[in-house]
Amino acid sequence: MYAVIKTGGKQFRVEPGMRLKVEKIEGEQGSTVEFEPLMIRKEDGAVEFNRGKVVAEILSHGRGKKVTVFKYKPKKNYKRWKGHRQPYTEILIREIKL
Repeated sequence: MYAVIKTGGKQFRVEPGMRLKVEKIEGEQGSTVEFEPLMIRKEDGAVEFNRGKVVAEILSHGRGKKVTVFKYKPKKNYKRWKGHRQPYTEILIREIKL
């Protein structure tokens, strides 16, 4: 059984026991969050749309790898460096309920 959830403007295919890094979610470490699935595919192959829940546990919060942004204009002595680290939340999918 698997489900497709939407969080942080992205869609993820999830199964129970799966670890996932998603855009930052508010909540304490160890607390549970629920997602409304866009689709659930059952063991027998049947598909359910916009029903059920996906229960996940927040494992940790963190920041991703640094992305360097560099702007440059030739012959004008213009150079700018800027860095960015995107915050994320690591979750563990506990169960998919119908």
